[in-house]
This record gives sequence, C-alpha cells and structure tokens, in this order.
Amino acid sequence: MTASEILNLLIGVVQGLGTITVFLLVLFIGVCVLLTLTKFRSTRNSLTVKSLDELVGEPIHYLPPTTPRGTADQLAGSRRP
Repeated sequence: MTASEILNLLIGVVQGLGTITVFLLVLFIGVCVLLTLTKFRSTRNSLTVKSLDELVGEPIHYLPPTTPRGTADQLAGSRRP
C-alpha cells in the first residue's frame, strides 16, 4: 500500500464516522422533538385525559410569564420552630 492509499482510507473512515454521527444525532433529536410536541396538544376532545381536572372542570388557562407572582420565601419550609 502506498501513502496515498492509506490517506484515502483514513479520509474515508473519518467521513463515514462523521456521516453516521450526524445521522444518529438528527434521528435522536427528531424523535425527542416529535414525542415532546404531543404533550402540548389539547386533550379536551380526545380519548386521552391528562388529569381529572381537565376532564371535569373548566379548560386550563396558564398564566403568562409576565404575571406578578408575589413574594415567596424559599427557605420558610426548612426552618425549625
């Protein structure tokens, strides 16, 4: 084998591994995104119910991120009397 054949072989191996890596990343990310998108759909008219509140009660309305939440003491529950 000559030096150019070895160089061509190494370039082919690196290209093959790179192609496989990119393919697997695209596949895994695509599957994760598709499985995550189904969590955001409404189940009001579906056979799948996420919670009893969603089935019986009013539709859930989430607060926008700009809504003030008030003050909260995160360490209040960890104090001993």
